[in-house]
This record gives sequence, C-alpha cells and structure tokens, in this order.
Amino acid sequence: MSGQGADAALSDIDAALAQHQLEVLGGFHATDDATLPRGTRTLLLIGPREPGFWPHLQAQPEWDGTPDPIDRWSRRVIGRLACDLGGKALFPFGGPPHHPFYQWALRSGQVWASPVRLLVHASQGLMVSFRGALALKDPVALPPPAQYPCDDCPAPCKAACPAGALTVAGYDVPACRAHLDRPEGQPCLTAGCLVRRACPVSQGYARLPEQSAWHMSRFHKAE
Repeated sequence: MSGQGADAALSDIDAALAQHQLEVLGGFHATDDATLPRGTRTLLLIGPREPGFWPHLQAQPEWDGTPDPIDRWSRRVIGRLACDLGGKALFPFGGPPHHPFYQWALRSGQVWASPVRLLVHASQGLMVSFRGALALKDPVALPPPAQYPCDDCPAPCKAACPAGALTVAGYDVPACRAHLDRPEGQPCLTAGCLVRRACPVSQGYARLPEQSAWHMSRFHKAE
C-alpha cells in the first residue's frame, strides 16, 4: 500500500495489519497535539490480533534467541507500515522519554481504566496490549465509541489477586514480585496474571496462556 497515505481507509490499514496478526485497537483524531509528532491528524493504536498472534510471532526471524524479539519485530513491521502510509511509528518501549500510551488509549473510545486501574479494552478486556501506534498526517475515519464493558460487570478483578498486589488502590509491584517468588505464585507465572484472567471479557479473548507465561517470566526476571 505504498504511497496511499492520504487515501488509506481504516479497513485498508487493518487489512495490512492482519497479514502480521495485528489490528487497530482504537484511535483518535488530533490537531497540534504536543504528545504527537508535528502534523499528526490521526493516531491508531496497534496490538495483537487473535487467534494466531503467538504462533505467527514465533515463526518470525526476530524469534532467534536474542533479547527483545517482540520489540524488534514490532519495530520492523509497524515501522514499515508507517513508512508506507507516510506516517510515523511510535512504540511503548525504548524510552525514556516514554510515549503516553495509557493516556492515548483513554482517548480512543475503545479502552478505559478498569476498576483496578489497568486498561480494559472493549473486546480484549484486561488482556489488551499495544505493540505500537501509527501517527498519520491525514484524518482516517474511526469506528464509533464502544460501550464500557465494566458497567454491568461484578468486577471479579478487584478481588482476584492472591497477593493483594493489584486492587482498586493501585499496583503494588514489590508485593506482586514477592508472590511470584513463592510456590503459590506459579499459576500467575505459568498462565498469566489472575487479575487479568478474572475479567469476563478477557476470558472470551483467544490469547494463549503460553504468551502470558512468556511475558510474566520476563517481568519476573527483570527484578
């Protein structure tokens, strides 16, 4: 789709992303936004498309046993698409300074702060994650805002953390890591955070436990 920046529709962009098991998770229009590259008119948030993201990723050349395979793959794939669209790729890693992905997500109409403050997505729940963003110089028509999924939810996320590390009061990172050090922390390490898994929307999202385990192991090793 090289050279189509001004004419690209959201469906065209999503079709290009689908080839890499990625999708648009939300976006917003902007004018003279100090958090974005100069001239940005549309920001699109990009994340994994399920089912199939994890096996696709593991088949990529970046999955070579060297550090940061997902970040390196994200830079290559999203960076190339940004160039094709005449825009700029932005990433939630590689700082400081860090881009305000949390605040950007809240502007998208598809993502909100959950009862435990983690971001919750309309279709991915608490499993939502961003691999990057596309800052485009032209307006792209966006879907209408989705419905906040926590309105009629009993919020099992609020009591799901066995260590009491992730609650309505926020995230106690030392308590979380201390729990992962103990035998009773193995369910979080091997299948993903129990709070994220407790979300009813997350339970309908086809993210593999192996992917969550990989990320949890990296988080744990980063102590």
